[in-house]
Amino acid sequence: MLHRKRNKELGLAELVAIALGGMVGGGIFTVLGISVSMIGHLTPAAIILGGITAGLAAYSYIKLGVYYQDEGATYSFFKRTYVDSHFAAAAIGWFVLFGYISTLALYAYTFSSYAISSSSFASDEWVRKGVALGILALFTLINVWSVNGMGKLEDLMVYTKLVLLTIISFILMRHGTTGFGPFIESMAADARHSSVLNILIVSSITFVAYEGFQLVINAVGEMANPERSIPRAIYAAISLAILIYVVISLGALFAIPVENIIQNREFALAAGAGDILGKMGSTLVILGAILATSSAISGTLFGSSRQMAVVASDGYLPQFLSRRKGNIPINAILSMSTMASVLILVGGLELILEFGSITFLMVSLLMAIANHKIRTQTNSSGIATRIAIAALSLGGALILYYELRNNSGQLFAIVFLYVVLAGGAYLAARNRERSKEPSEL
Repeated sequence: MLHRKRNKELGLAELVAIALGGMVGGGIFTVLGISVSMIGHLTPAAIILGGITAGLAAYSYIKLGVYYQDEGATYSFFKRTYVDSHFAAAAIGWFVLFGYISTLALYAYTFSSYAISSSSFASDEWVRKGVALGILALFTLINVWSVNGMGKLEDLMVYTKLVLLTIISFILMRHGTTGFGPFIESMAADARHSSVLNILIVSSITFVAYEGFQLVINAVGEMANPERSIPRAIYAAISLAILIYVVISLGALFAIPVENIIQNREFALAAGAGDILGKMGSTLVILGAILATSSAISGTLFGSSRQMAVVASDGYLPQFLSRRKGNIPINAILSMSTMASVLILVGGLELILEFGSITFLMVSLLMAIANHKIRTQTNSSGIATRIAIAALSLGGALILYYELRNNSGQLFAIVFLYVVLAGGAYLAARNRERSKEPSEL
């Protein structure tokens, strides 16, 4: 285990806020439109299945997090479990970091979509990208400023957005044109016309909306009593995320025609609330979405920058990325933000979403395999880890099948990204091997 001096600046409320900040962000707002277009009123069921899969993935993260207590999290767990493979360590580090970069870009892009949704610039792609770059820059400065300050701000944004989004969703359910009886009838009709395969595909795609619980482990150096804090924070965050996602999806389906959700998938809730509740309703939804995506940007930037610093300190990224001021990895924060900004400028929303889903399913699968390998040391259930391995393997295969069937060009783009990342990781691993001291060999 890694023992280190802890600043103990983050309590349970802040840790849950970091996880929820990473989860309840751009993912649910983007996934909602895709899900409704595929399975209609069965969307809440797929969201719950996705949450169960996230809970299965979290089991191994928690066990490994408590055992290793290393802020490098995903990367460090794999490296310390498979100690002889430098390429595997480098590859997992590069993959997960680029996955975080893609989710940062997704959250910033969704923030800007809602921020300008009621303006005359709503359909202007370059204005949307400019706003996304601006919000990334703002939270980069906040994360560079102070760990404690970031934690308190994250608390305020996360818990405010949860209350606001829940209230809005219940209001939409109450005032929507669809009653409970017609909603159940629509579910039954969609169940007859939707295949089990499509439901499972959607539940796999929604996994990206639960990405973020891992960020708790990145804060192990700033928490007290990791043995209690890590499992309590992660399981609480996933449970709350499932609840809020189901409520949001019900609010949207009760109040907004399915075709409008699909058409306005980037800001469907705001458009629907405007139709039902007028300008005030639209404004409240926009505020909730802005808070949701803001906290997601801040929490993801916080955790992923610390993981980048650990990868760099091991020699698989340039050393300047490992430098810290106090306990804050300033260079890593700036680099994560810069690369996410580049992705916003050159990438498409769906490509970013699908890459994030595939990456975190794959990485979570590797964590489950690693935990199964050392399950005796981590005191883990062999049955639970095997179920997680099966569920995550199925999820990854389903997303690849969906991409191949619906957008093979996008799938090839994702594969190309993985090839480039693997090539970079290979070169980094070779360089790390050549730079070893004789005493290390």
